[in-house]
Amino acid sequence: MTLRTLFLSTAAVALAAQAAPPIRPILGVDPVHMDRKVLPCADFYAYANGAYNQVEIPAAYSAYGVNQEIDDRNWAILKDILETSAEDLQAPKGSAAQRIGDFFASGMDEAAIEKAGLQPLQQLLQSIEGMADPAALAPMLAALHSRGLRGGFAFFVAVDDKDSSAEIARLYQDGLGLPEREYYLRTDEASLALLGKYRAHIARILQLAGDRPEVAELEASQILDLETRLARASRRLVDLRDPKANYHKLKRQEVAALARGFDWPTYFSGIALPASQRQLVVGQPEFMKAFAQLTRAVPLPVWKAYLRWCVLSGTAAGLGKEFEAEEFAFFGTVLSGRKEMLPRWKRVLQAADHAIGEDLGQLYVKRAFSPQAKGRALEMVKFHKEAMRLSIQESPWMSEATKKAAYRKLDTMRAKVGYPDLWRDYSKLDIQRRPYVANVLAARLFEFQRNMAKLGQPVDRAEWGMTPQTNNAYYNPSLNEMCFPAGILQPPFFDEKADDAVNYGALASTIGHEMTHGFDDQGRQYDEKGNLKDWWAPADVAAFKQRADLVVKQYDAFEPLPGLHVNGAQSLGENIADIGGLKIAYTAYQLASRGKELKTVDGLTPDQRFFIAFAQGWRTNVRPESLRLQVTSDVHCPIRFRVIGPVTDLPAFYSAFDCQDLGKRPAAATMSVW
Repeated sequence: MTLRTLFLSTAAVALAAQAAPPIRPILGVDPVHMDRKVLPCADFYAYANGAYNQVEIPAAYSAYGVNQEIDDRNWAILKDILETSAEDLQAPKGSAAQRIGDFFASGMDEAAIEKAGLQPLQQLLQSIEGMADPAALAPMLAALHSRGLRGGFAFFVAVDDKDSSAEIARLYQDGLGLPEREYYLRTDEASLALLGKYRAHIARILQLAGDRPEVAELEASQILDLETRLARASRRLVDLRDPKANYHKLKRQEVAALARGFDWPTYFSGIALPASQRQLVVGQPEFMKAFAQLTRAVPLPVWKAYLRWCVLSGTAAGLGKEFEAEEFAFFGTVLSGRKEMLPRWKRVLQAADHAIGEDLGQLYVKRAFSPQAKGRALEMVKFHKEAMRLSIQESPWMSEATKKAAYRKLDTMRAKVGYPDLWRDYSKLDIQRRPYVANVLAARLFEFQRNMAKLGQPVDRAEWGMTPQTNNAYYNPSLNEMCFPAGILQPPFFDEKADDAVNYGALASTIGHEMTHGFDDQGRQYDEKGNLKDWWAPADVAAFKQRADLVVKQYDAFEPLPGLHVNGAQSLGENIADIGGLKIAYTAYQLASRGKELKTVDGLTPDQRFFIAFAQGWRTNVRPESLRLQVTSDVHCPIRFRVIGPVTDLPAFYSAFDCQDLGKRPAAATMSVW
């Protein structure tokens, strides 16, 4: 799945004040943020957002902008829901209010968390310590994976890429504590220094768990070496973007033959994989083979230390203050540049959203998303579909046969707006006023078992992959669906009272973006039913790739920090969706505003306001550490270029601002993928 604000969501953290900020309007086009001394044709991001550069990034943020303002407003609503539920001691056992209240209360009870210490983890930690031989790795990894803890490789259940009517078990590369493989393999001075800080972080976590300093130092070096060996066996981020190259359906015995040395039958038994599931999808066979070899080549004491580290790092946010502080010191400060930890209530709120998000969502949407808002959003989706149809129709490089197949895909593309029609059932999840980390692990186990129960059952196309309060969106190619939660359909991205210029401009990076994902370099490989299948004529594939190569070249030239360039191939899908999304949104805006009186406001024409709303929807100030983290480990390019790239590729932008010197437009400006 692709997420509009993946980077912003992971970077979004809160102010240090404990009180939630007051709810206030956020304008879709706000002249206060503009710098009209900048020529829009020279630097449109600076023109639309230049004055916002003076806004200081609060200490608890790695990035601060419009998304954080929306999050704060959403969180103010959620905070009230959580606190009200926590105060209600009479809520019936098993009710949403009881789960919400008890989860929040346990997370806010710092005294109880400190008193419990590592006791809630003792069973897992003792099992690791009691491993007698390498064969014990299989049941131990099964125990970790079923509790949402990383280790060695990843196992999960998802829709089969080549049979969208069925769920299938998957094995995938994983096991790394750093964001992705290149962090372990780069040899420049800065990267080596970062590895040194990571090694020291591992050692400090192990010391907090009771290791003597000299033992912790040795184990940290061994753990880093093991993770580095896993990293060498892993594919690059750009290579993971090829769905066909990362799809290998194998029988259970073929998995065992491929990855010899690891007890796969015992692992499958440990996660309760049904015997009826005779096949699995292996994403990266060479990684699984290398992992299995490492289970025998690496001494058992090193594996024990590594698994302890996986448990401790995966639960640090639910443990005492010292664990939280150390986890934040590395991942929050070293990697992201944040100076302070977000307030505790917001940390617990985010955990509750992951654990029982649809319990919270039922109460959130009653306050934040009206039926009228849902109706207008659905109308906007309709006009975006009409615009995409026109774009396909007008594509001179696409054959009629492929166009007809593209129309079928577009016509069957489903849009989920606001909130689910059927809410998730958490009745089997036991949440109590007990040590916080016990509730966190219980929720992870529940989610793992819920997903395992999908195997052998029809795919539930009504299920949502995000909670309603999430400020984000996605396109799922296997289901050929877009999802727009109520949490992102908030001002300034969407305002049921705003005019079309503002709404369509601000949502260009959401509706248009996610719709275009259905036809980007990855999404175009899935047919109208969501199956990974060749449905393009070979000549059309070649023409598409020729145009996509121009986008790679255009974005490769962007330089967020001196010497640090955007990886155009790594971010290709998101860049196509940004470019195509803006084009589709502009056409949808024209279709929606037919016959309407369009007004100039603050000296800005309707078309100009459309583009400014688009740009101001990205206004964000970012710390350099966070910027570097994103460029090296994310498929989304930095904020500034998510504005500059798309507008410079759209002729309507040049017309709106009367840009005369079209000779300076980038090569990709002639691209017409969509």
